[in-house]
Amino acid sequence: MVGERPVTKRVAITDLFETASTAFEALMLNKMRTALASLGIVIGIGAVIAMVSLGQSSQKAVEMQIQSLGSNLITVMPGSQMTGGVRGAAGASTSLTYDDAKAIEVSNEVTSVASVSPEISRRAQVIAGRNNTNTQILGATPAYAEVRQLFLTSGRFITQQDVDNMGKVAVIGPQVVSVLFGEGSDPVGQTLRINGISLKIVGITASKGGSGFMNQDDVVFVPLTTAQKQLFGIDYVTSISVAAKSEAVMNQARNEVGYLLLHRHKLTDPAQADFSIISQEDVLGAASQIANTFTTLLAGIAMISLLVGGIGIMNIMLVTVVERTREIGLRKSLGARKKDIIVQFLIESSILTFVGGILGVAVGISIAVVAAKFINLPFSLSLPVVLLSIGVSCGIGMIFGLYPARKAANLSPIDALRFE
Repeated sequence: MVGERPVTKRVAITDLFETASTAFEALMLNKMRTALASLGIVIGIGAVIAMVSLGQSSQKAVEMQIQSLGSNLITVMPGSQMTGGVRGAAGASTSLTYDDAKAIEVSNEVTSVASVSPEISRRAQVIAGRNNTNTQILGATPAYAEVRQLFLTSGRFITQQDVDNMGKVAVIGPQVVSVLFGEGSDPVGQTLRINGISLKIVGITASKGGSGFMNQDDVVFVPLTTAQKQLFGIDYVTSISVAAKSEAVMNQARNEVGYLLLHRHKLTDPAQADFSIISQEDVLGAASQIANTFTTLLAGIAMISLLVGGIGIMNIMLVTVVERTREIGLRKSLGARKKDIIVQFLIESSILTFVGGILGVAVGISIAVVAAKFINLPFSLSLPVVLLSIGVSCGIGMIFGLYPARKAANLSPIDALRFE
């Protein structure tokens, strides 16, 4: 008996191979129907792959933009403002000043900070000759380039002399150059106007990328004091960027800056602080959470098309059972077992979904590559997502093929042979 086991296994493998071959031949008898049955799976898998890939690409792009600003960056933002007993949005107050930034820089109590950059950020119309654009105007000090890891392709950045003398100079991003002066031009030495004030262009920043309000190339930098006194008529700053000496002392820097500002603003309770301190880790974590939620939502929507594809396969298999009723009766009358019939129909549905899954992966990756290139995102796709998609497609074939397979296996041989 022990010696017969290998023979039994070989017979079982041979029977399975023959069943698979029969299933494949049955599918090839009606190629159009087979193709249409797989189309739902192709679309479903393709949609899942494309949506997840674009979600991951968006997350990667946001992470790259945030990290490009500096991994050891801390941003101090003004708190919310109370008006008539109603608290406004965070960042709406004017509680931060240039003197606050200077105090952080020179204080003996703040030992973990390398650089401090007070900033004013507003949007305004910028005019150069006959061209104009609405862009971000950023009042800054020389420390901004170090804190934000900013580099130049031409000219120089803002100097301390520019800040002290309210210099009428500007450093512009490459997108501003393209809009106002033309692609590839070097406008250093030319002038532009903001709110009626003429400013001389002294430098052009290197491209850092981005889009919308996060576009770091669509910026005009001016001296902080020039932005305060001449362009916007304000005496506060909209934020203070602080570079810690290293990532290891980020929390220490955050605490030191926070306690210093509480003391300067004559506040004893941290809960009453008229400012907030945000690290790059906070921003990155929030951005990643939003991107993950968005990706999950897109994948969930795409999964619906997979469900529809599975239902389509079940319908096709049910039609196939009806058309092949006499064949099933003949096979059962010749000794085919229920298990053989079920296995054959499950193999047929699995072939449909597996092939559809492979084609869907190819379609999804192609769509993701083209879409990422079109909207200027880094292509990103993890191998587990691809393998999971193929596994899900095969699982759908097994699940939605089981009912037609059982229906076929339960047919009576006599009734099946008499079927017209």
